[in-house]
Amino acid sequence: MTMDGVTRLDIGAKHEWNFRRTILIVDDEPVNLRLLDNILGDEYDIDFAQSADEAINIVQTEKDAISLVLLDLHMPGRSGFAVLDIMREDKDLQNIPVIVVTTDKDAEVESLKRGAVDFLGKPYDKPEVIKARIGRAIELFIDRAIIGATGLDRLTGLMTRDFFFQYCQEYDKFHPEQQVDAVIINFSKFHLINDLYGRNFGDMVLKSMAEGARTVARAYGGVACRDNADSFYLYIEHQKDYEYLKKTVTNKLYTTINNTNVRLRIGIYPDFYRSCTLQQRFDRALHACNSISRNAHDTEVSIYDNKMHEKELYEEQLLADIGDALTHNQINVIFQPKYDVSGDAPVLCSSEALIRWKHPKFGYVPPDLFIPLFEENGQIKELDRYVWRETAHQIRRWKDMYGVTMPVSVNISRAEIFAPDLIDFLTGIVVENGLENSDISLEITETAYTDSVNNIVDAVAEIRNHGFKVAMDDFGKGYSSLNMLTNLPIDSLKLDMAFIKDIAIDNKEMHIVEFILDVAKFLGVPVIAEGVESREQYLLLKESGCNIIQGYYFSRPLTSSEFGSLIEKSVSSTR
Repeated sequence: MTMDGVTRLDIGAKHEWNFRRTILIVDDEPVNLRLLDNILGDEYDIDFAQSADEAINIVQTEKDAISLVLLDLHMPGRSGFAVLDIMREDKDLQNIPVIVVTTDKDAEVESLKRGAVDFLGKPYDKPEVIKARIGRAIELFIDRAIIGATGLDRLTGLMTRDFFFQYCQEYDKFHPEQQVDAVIINFSKFHLINDLYGRNFGDMVLKSMAEGARTVARAYGGVACRDNADSFYLYIEHQKDYEYLKKTVTNKLYTTINNTNVRLRIGIYPDFYRSCTLQQRFDRALHACNSISRNAHDTEVSIYDNKMHEKELYEEQLLADIGDALTHNQINVIFQPKYDVSGDAPVLCSSEALIRWKHPKFGYVPPDLFIPLFEENGQIKELDRYVWRETAHQIRRWKDMYGVTMPVSVNISRAEIFAPDLIDFLTGIVVENGLENSDISLEITETAYTDSVNNIVDAVAEIRNHGFKVAMDDFGKGYSSLNMLTNLPIDSLKLDMAFIKDIAIDNKEMHIVEFILDVAKFLGVPVIAEGVESREQYLLLKESGCNIIQGYYFSRPLTSSEFGSLIEKSVSSTR
């Protein structure tokens, strides 16, 4: 519309970065419109409305451009209160600041209740006050819009991690005596949900987790955020137990996913005295969370305590010493014999390279403790290649000493599978030692296959195309489907020792093993059983068609010289 020569701006044309803000002035008195235009027109683009209905129409159609509404309450037809009510109820309009213009002092409280942010009195005798109040209201509106855009996770509606930590720090300032818990909730193997059921279903699962986290946070006077794809943080008042937390989040998930597939890891750091920084508290909650196995079949809760703190200090010391371990030959390669049991008598056929770390202060460090530390600090590639190089040298030495080649399998970390120079390195150590590519077998864990099916299949196929053998290690520990098994490029299948330890005639574990052996036989893939410790286990596996066995029943892991004696004995017995 045009009002005394003032033309309404074409809002849709404003796309400049440094554009002027637009103010909608709502007043039925032309003199007031003209006066406000003279005060504000040099700094703002001005839009006009002379009734509540016209104002509502403009706000609804031009909501993305309007930065503030100056609203007179008393107009013909519907009053300014109607504009306030409609804007407050519309989620697209409720964040646009409204300054009420009125001479009625009694209307101020009611206007605030209906969403107004400030007041201007008539007559307009102090232009600098009007400009200052309008400028401040728009500034607050912009700040709130930015916080809303960057502070909320779009999928779940929870806070983002950065905004969450800012909020928690402010909470600590105003509640210094409150005992608090830092909580981290993680969905184990969430990627499988997306792989098996699709991204949309995965988003539904995350929304259910978020709703559970939100419910707990509200119940315990705290806040929650989504950290990454499948982890949620909570900062809540300290609790004596965590059953409500556990049940609330899992029950929300039950509405979306079958409860047999709900496997949450919940790590908690109770801080009674604010003894460390906020970041350290959540680091310790994460440590507690990570102490729970990803292969757990139910939701578990772990609370950070003194014992865990001591373990963390121990691991920090090991992390600091990893460099010395590699450069000062503290890592020893030993060999677990494997026996072919398909004939009348067991025959030594190969071995698996294992590693031990003899720490100068702590003695022997278990590999299941230090290998994750190598993965954590990024030196797992150096460890892998150290072991492969030592293994190739040892195969050569045995060949020179006993005249036979004894194949050895080595483990390969996920970080190495996709290394662009992997084939070149393996080929290099084979050529350097005068071996065949088939003399080295690479053991890749089943979980590596299930974590990235398509990529891993392509990478393994490339390895096998160059003549290296590949075994799937720890089969049964992950969640491979039979369909996946039929399509994987592998040369052998290695049963996880958890399957072996409880087998007995006609029990459930034995039936599972027999089924796997039948499938492998159908696919033409030999099966290796590890962790065989008794004659009963050995006979059951042999009679069921298992091809190769390793474990303490035959031999503990041996040093290179001890294994050499075993080769010598085996060679002598065949002559």
